[in-house]
Amino acid sequence: MDIPLRTHAITQARPAHLRYSRTWDAGVSSIAEARDAVGALLARARPAPGRRSVQDAQLVVSELVTNAAKHAPGPCALRLELPPGAGTLLITVTDTSRQAPRRRTPDPGRIGGHGLLLVSMLSRELEVTWLPRGKRVTATVPLAPAAAC
Repeated sequence: MDIPLRTHAITQARPAHLRYSRTWDAGVSSIAEARDAVGALLARARPAPGRRSVQDAQLVVSELVTNAAKHAPGPCALRLELPPGAGTLLITVTDTSRQAPRRRTPDPGRIGGHGLLLVSMLSRELEVTWLPRGKRVTATVPLAPAAAC
């Protein structure tokens, strides 16, 4: 007896493309809110990323949002994207500053000014896109599975 193939097909649910976005009108109300958003988004990821990957992503978002709040007047926005199966988190911060992000020479004696160096170390890619009223900075942060961390 031949049974049509369609009756044997198993539908697998594709993992969702997880996203988060938030815009602040004037500066950022809470850097902690941005870090919490990363944690909440990655808690929904399957497979779950390891604790170290989550902390790395939270540090990157914290540095990028802090820089936007510190150096750009006016609104800024955060967008997080976790494509299914990509193993990376895209962190995008948009602000109104026309100044390029500047990576400073490492100086262990200096307080501050190390953020972009940390972002570069923890990101696979760091891209700046110029916009009519500012810029968009996108960091691609690799995520290792929980067992690998």
